[in-house]
Amino acid sequence: MPYDPRIHHRRSIRLKEYDYTQPGAYFVTLCTKARQCLFGDVVKGEMRLNYLGHIAFNCWQAIPEHFPHVELDTFVLMPNHLHGILLITDISLGARHCRAPTIEQFGRPVCGSIRTVIRSYKSAVTKLINAICNTKGTSLIWQRDFYEHINRDQGSLHNIRQYIVENPWRWAEDPENPQHYPENQEFLLDIPF
Repeated sequence: MPYDPRIHHRRSIRLKEYDYTQPGAYFVTLCTKARQCLFGDVVKGEMRLNYLGHIAFNCWQAIPEHFPHVELDTFVLMPNHLHGILLITDISLGARHCRAPTIEQFGRPVCGSIRTVIRSYKSAVTKLINAICNTKGTSLIWQRDFYEHINRDQGSLHNIRQYIVENPWRWAEDPENPQHYPENQEFLLDIPF
């Protein structure tokens, strides 16, 4: 479907004038659709990945294979979200899987941008999980968009790394933990493993 401003009017949460391809440390958070706990459980402060969690974990680990200008820093996959720091290093290495417009537009990724990296990651995870669960053509895995924070100094980066590492220990108090809203359990996918 071609771009139509009357129906394709998503409001971006990205900074309008910021170049998301420039070198730097980007803290990202991706959430599952309806906050479904798809990727495993936290037991005694440790994330225990299930089969789908291993898929999401392995796809995250593979990001630098597809985007050689991106390095992985600290990250954690939780039952219903992922926190991670992506480092854009040498932009001259570029990305292998996108076209090259200069301005982000609907349906036209900017090569090497954080948005393109996350879009590719979410797509890979969704494709693999949909194939396993026989749900092709539907998008039951990820919430639309993602949250990002641009790290501007080492102090901020240190604090975010600490937050990520400690995330499994805080899961019991997390308001997104299904133990806090058992009436919403019907939203969970019926995964056979």
